[in-house]
Amino acid sequence: MVDSSIEKMSSNKPYLVRAFYDWISDNDLTPYIVVDVNVYGVLVPMAYVADGQIVLNIASSAVGTIALGSQTIEFSARFGGKLEHITVPYGAIAAIYAKENGAGTS
Repeated sequence: MVDSSIEKMSSNKPYLVRAFYDWISDNDLTPYIVVDVNVYGVLVPMAYVADGQIVLNIASSAVGTIALGSQTIEFSARFGGKLEHITVPYGAIAAIYAKENGAGTS
């Protein structure tokens, strides 16, 4: 039997992604996310998508102000010199990892 209080809990994915983001950043590494662009609400420059995914550098040094909200990650970044507003729902994140050593989750 499933405990009904567990069914009512919110997703743990935003908490896990934020924790990995902080851990990777605190270790002076570069956090990257792998995004499934087929998930509703994803807003990325489609010219940079390959095989339905895009890999994004979300280091604070690489993006405009980043907001790791309760439902989405939002930031601005340059692609081919053009400033783009990026929105990524947590459900679209397939992995978060450190560019330098691959530490993270998938």
